[in-house]
Amino acid sequence: MAEAGAVGRGPALCTIPAHRAFADALVAGLIRRAGADPLALARALVLLPNNRAVRAVTDAFVRASGGGLVLPRLVPLGDPDLGESVGAALDPADDPPLPAVPPYQRRMILARLVAEERARAGQPIDTAEAVRLAGELAHTLDQLLVEEVAPARLRAIDLGPELTEHWRRALSTFEVVLERWPAELARIGRIDAATRRALLLDRLERRWRSAPPAGLVCAAGVTDSAPAVARLLRCVADMPRGMVAFAGLDLALPDEEWEALGPHAPNAAGLTRRSIETHPQFHMKLLLERMGVARGEVVTWREGGGHDAGAVRGRAIANALAPADFTGKWTRIGAEDRRLTGVTVAELATPAEEAQAIALALRGALEDPGKTAALVTPDRALARRVAAHLGRWGITIDDSAGRPLAILPPGTLLLALAEAAAQRFAPLALLALLKHPLVRNGEERLAWLDGARALDRALRGPRPAAGLQGITEHLGKRFPGEGRGPVGGPAQLGPGLRRGTAATWWEGSSELLTLISATFERGPQPLGDLLASLRETAASLCGDALWSGPAGRAAAQFLADLELEAPLGPPLVDPVDLPQLLRTLLDEVAVRPPPGGHPRLAIYGLIEARLQTADLMVLGGLNEGVWPGRPAPDPWLAPRIRAELGLPGLERGVGTAAHDFAQGLGAPRAIVTRARRDAKSPALASRLWLRLQALAGDRFERATALEGWTRSLDAPGVHEPADRPAPSPPALLRPKAISVTEVDRLKADPYAFYARRVLGLMPLDPVDADPSAAWRGTAVHDILEQWWKLDACALDRLRPRAVAMLADERTHPMMRALWQPRLLEAIDWIAGAVGTQADEGRSIASAEGKGAIEIAGVKLSGRYDRVDTLPDGRIAVIDYKTGKPPSATAVRAGYSLQLGLLGLIAERGGFADVRGTAGAFEYWSLGKAKDGFGYIATPVDPDGKRERIPTAEFTAVAAHNFTEVAGNWLTGDAAFTAKLVPEYAPYAEYDQLMRRDEWYGRDR
Repeated sequence: MAEAGAVGRGPALCTIPAHRAFADALVAGLIRRAGADPLALARALVLLPNNRAVRAVTDAFVRASGGGLVLPRLVPLGDPDLGESVGAALDPADDPPLPAVPPYQRRMILARLVAEERARAGQPIDTAEAVRLAGELAHTLDQLLVEEVAPARLRAIDLGPELTEHWRRALSTFEVVLERWPAELARIGRIDAATRRALLLDRLERRWRSAPPAGLVCAAGVTDSAPAVARLLRCVADMPRGMVAFAGLDLALPDEEWEALGPHAPNAAGLTRRSIETHPQFHMKLLLERMGVARGEVVTWREGGGHDAGAVRGRAIANALAPADFTGKWTRIGAEDRRLTGVTVAELATPAEEAQAIALALRGALEDPGKTAALVTPDRALARRVAAHLGRWGITIDDSAGRPLAILPPGTLLLALAEAAAQRFAPLALLALLKHPLVRNGEERLAWLDGARALDRALRGPRPAAGLQGITEHLGKRFPGEGRGPVGGPAQLGPGLRRGTAATWWEGSSELLTLISATFERGPQPLGDLLASLRETAASLCGDALWSGPAGRAAAQFLADLELEAPLGPPLVDPVDLPQLLRTLLDEVAVRPPPGGHPRLAIYGLIEARLQTADLMVLGGLNEGVWPGRPAPDPWLAPRIRAELGLPGLERGVGTAAHDFAQGLGAPRAIVTRARRDAKSPALASRLWLRLQALAGDRFERATALEGWTRSLDAPGVHEPADRPAPSPPALLRPKAISVTEVDRLKADPYAFYARRVLGLMPLDPVDADPSAAWRGTAVHDILEQWWKLDACALDRLRPRAVAMLADERTHPMMRALWQPRLLEAIDWIAGAVGTQADEGRSIASAEGKGAIEIAGVKLSGRYDRVDTLPDGRIAVIDYKTGKPPSATAVRAGYSLQLGLLGLIAERGGFADVRGTAGAFEYWSLGKAKDGFGYIATPVDPDGKRERIPTAEFTAVAAHNFTEVAGNWLTGDAAFTAKLVPEYAPYAEYDQLMRRDEWYGRDR
C-alpha cells in the first residue's frame, strides 16, 4: 500500500489486483494504517461505489476484527452509471442544493413533453410509447449531465448529408424537450439527480481542498469515470491522509496496448482515432486521465486477503482480453502466461442443465467447512433457476440483484387486471385474472376456484360479447334450438357442472369488477383515475395479501408514487395503453429479498458483484448477448452525434462487463459456464469465452465431472417407451349404446372411443377459440333448424335467418368478416335448390329429428339434418356439410357410413316423424363448387356403375358393417387398440393420453 502523509509526496494511488480479495485486502490495509490507536479507524472515512460494496467491506471488517471494532464511516457514492445522491454524510450543512426531482415525477413530465412534441410534428404516439421514450430520454439526458456536456452543443454539430431523416426528427424532438425541461424544473423547484450529485461532489471537493479531514480518507473500488467523481478522487489522493484504491487496474498491461485504448486527441487533419471502449481497462484509463494522473503513479496494494488466488492467472486473463490489434502475441507468449490454473469451464446443452450444474457446484462448496461460493451472472432467469434448484436441497440463497416487480405476484396481478379491463374482459384475460394466486387468497380460495373453474367451462368456445354484461348474457341465454350452444359453437361445461352454476357465481363475483369496468369504458381520461380504479379493484379482489411482503410493499409504493405524479404526465390516457405502460414501469422496479439466505452462498448481478469475492466464483451465462449484453440502442441520438458530444459509446458497457468478468476470475477457484442453446435457438459463445478458449488452447480445462453429474442427476436410466395401448374392459363396462357419428371413431381408433365413452374423458373446446369448421357447421345447423321449426322452410325466410345470425353480437367477429359472403351465397343456393326440387315433386318431410333402434344387441341412435320425400315416395337422407363431404373411397372401405345408418334407422321405424325406404343419400356442401358455393354430392350410385355402392344396398352394407363393429367391441371382447386404422382416424384429442409419439411408427 502506498504510504500517505509524506511531505511533498504525489497523489496516493493504489490498485488491488483481481487475484486478491478486494474487501479483505482493503480492510487489512486500513487496519494496519490506523495503527494501535483504536479511535483512528473510527475517525476514518471510506468512499465506496454502492451500498452492496458497503456491505462487503462491513463483512470484511467483521472477519478481520477478531473481536470488538469501531468501524469507519462507510459512504456509498452511488450507482456507477448514473449515480445516486451522495448521502447526508457528505452533504454540506450550509446552502444545500435544491432537492432532486423524484423519478416518476420526472418520467411523467418528460412523457408529456415527448407526446406534445411528437403530436406537434404530426407523429402522435400513445401514452405507453411516450413513457417508454421518456425513460430513454432521461437516460440520455443523465449521460449529458454526468459527462458535463452542455445541451447547447447539440446546435453546433454539423449533421452532414449522411444523417437520415429519422435521426434528424429524433434530434429535433430531443432539442425541444431539452429547451423546455429546465423551465419545468424551475416551475416545480427541483433539479436533476445527476446535477445534484455533481454539485454535492464539487462542493465536497472544494471544502476538502481548503480544509482536509483530520482522519484517514480512502476512496476504494470506484470505477465511475464521471468528471465530478474524478475531481473528487484526485482531491482525496492529494490529501495528507488520503488515498485512492482502484479495483483491478492492470499495471502490467504493455504501454503500447495501454495507449491504444484511448481516448485520443485529434490529428493534424482534425480526425480522432476511435477509442477501444470494449476493453476492460478503458474506463479505468479514462478515470486516470480525468484525474490528471499517470498509470505509473499507481502502486500495488501490499496487503492480501483471505480469498487470494495466484497472480499467474491474472497475466493469462489480461492476455486473453487484449485489444484485437494485439492478439497476435498469443502465438508468441509462453505457457506460463497462458495458464488458467484454478479455472474450469462447463458447457451444457440447455439453460436448465446449466442451472443444474451451477446449483451442484454451489452445493458442493458447502461440503468444505467455512468455504464460500457465489454465482455471478447478468442472466436473471438463470439466477432464478439456480435458486429453485438449490431449494431442492432445502438451501435458500439470496439473489442480491432482485427480481422485477413485473414477474412477482403483486405485479402480475396488477398487469392481469389492467389487461382484462383493457380487453373488456375477454375470456382468456378474465380467467387469468380470476385464477391469479393472490385473488381471494385465504379461506375463500377453494370456493372461489370452484366458481372460476365453472366459468372456465362455460366460456369454452368462441368469445362472447364484450364487457361484463356480455358474459352475463352469455351465461344466461342460449340460441333457439335445444341442445345447441351459442352462435359459433356448442356449450360444453363438462361433467358435474351446469351453466347455472357458473351464472350464479358470476353474478356475485362480477360486482368486484364493476368499478374498473365502468372507468375503462369512459375512454381516454386522466391516468390518475385509471390507477385509482386499478388500485381499488385490486384491493377488493385480493385484500391485504396484495400489499404484504417485500413485493407487496414495492407494489403499493409504486402505485402511490405513480398516482401522485400522474397529473404531471399526458393529460389523457387511453385505457388500452395502460397494460403496456404498467409493464414498462414495473420491469424497472427491482425487488430485493430481505437477508436470510445461506450465509456462505450468494447470487450477484454484475453491479452487485463488484468488490465481492468468494472461495468459488461461478460465472454463468457466458453467451453472446448475455455476458456481455447487447448494447441498448439510443433512440434519440445517433452514434455519430454521441461521439461528437463526447458521450460514452453504446458499447462501453461491453468493456465494463469484461472488467467484471476479469474480476470474477480472480477468485481462488472459478467455474465459467454456458449453454449451447437458449430457450428458442442455438446460442453463440460469448466473446469472453472464445478469447479464453483461444488463449488457453488444450489447457482450457473442462469441468467434465460436473457436466457428467448434471446429466446423471435426472437421467431416467433405460429408455422404455410405452407400448401401444389396447385396453380390454369386461363386457359389463362396455357401452351398449352408440350414435351414428361415433361408429367411425370406434372402428378406426377404438382407444379414442374407449377414452370418450368408457373413461368419460370428453375433450374441452379452447377458451376464446377461433371459429373452426365445427363452429361453422354448428352455426349453419342452427340457421337451418330454425328455418324448419319456425319458418316451415319458407324459401324467402332462409336468407334473413342467416343475416340475423351474422348480426348477432355473440357471433364471432372473424366468422362475420371472413365467412359472411360465402355463407350467404351458399344459403341462397340451398333455397334455390329446395325450390327447384319442389317444382320436380320433391318435398321436405322433416328436419333436425332424432331417433334410435336396437341392432346387434346395441342401441344405435342418430340425428338427421333433413329428410325429403322423393316423387316416388321413397325418402332422401340429407346431411349438411360446410366443407368437403366424405369420399366414395372411404365408404367402400367401410367408413363414413353415417347416412346409411340414418337410412337404416328410418327404414326400421326409429324416427318418429319419418319412415320409409331410403332412395337417396346426399351431402349438401356449402363449399366451393365450379360456379359458386354449394353443391350436392352422394357416396352411392343409383346404378352401381361407378365403383360405388348401389343406393339400394347402402343401408344393408351399413347394417353389416355396424353389426361387425358392435360384435367386436361392444358386445364382444376385442381390445380397444389405439389408432387401429390411422388413415381414417385424423382426430388427435386423445393422442397424448395414448402416448402416441412413443410407439407410433416404431417397430419394436
